[in-house]
Amino acid sequence: MKITTCVFDAYGTLFDVAAAARQAAAGPGGDKLAETWPKLAEYWRLKQLQYSWMRALTGNHTDFWQVTQDGLDWALEACGLQGDTDLRERLLALYWQLQAYPEVPKMLADLKAAGLNTAILSNGSPDMLQGAVDSAGIGDLLDDVLSVESVGIFKPAPAVYELVGQRFGCSNEQALFVSSNGWDAAAAGGYGFVTAWVNRAGDPMDRLHSTPDHVLTDLTQIPDLARS
Repeated sequence: MKITTCVFDAYGTLFDVAAAARQAAAGPGGDKLAETWPKLAEYWRLKQLQYSWMRALTGNHTDFWQVTQDGLDWALEACGLQGDTDLRERLLALYWQLQAYPEVPKMLADLKAAGLNTAILSNGSPDMLQGAVDSAGIGDLLDDVLSVESVGIFKPAPAVYELVGQRFGCSNEQALFVSSNGWDAAAAGGYGFVTAWVNRAGDPMDRLHSTPDHVLTDLTQIPDLARS
């Protein structure tokens, strides 16, 4: 069945989640982060995901901004940087302005030129996502930005993936779902979407109930996949 709709996870897929720590380390007063920023970025993302899963499992939902702050606080302590309130505020401010990966604007423009629907489907809260979209300058290349806040539970809950069909009126087989998270691609595949896992880090395949239909190293091939 022909793909009509391409849906992207946001953080780590369209937007570089390590950018905040990297920029803070390169900016004024970033000496403390010079050697530790990669570890901080890794810990921050890991805890952000783990805390979202725990909240989904326990029914204790909060918005993604709270989860993001909680994950950063753990990461700062793990890196011996707790108590540095200026650094914390700088990192949080930069998270609202995450850089998009270089191939993102052209990739989305190619999809739009081919007449396909494009959207974000993310754990992020609406205001966080809007900040990232505006900062990256890709708002005119997206038909919608879908947030889990409309259903009150984080991925990989099926109710999140249901938002795509509700918004675009497409069948599962007409949706190409793209994520940098193997677990997210697996859940979306289990839900019935055609899936692409953007495995930039060369990680092993997750041992889950479903595997991605496509494994890529970046987003440049997405328009060709959608058209084929």
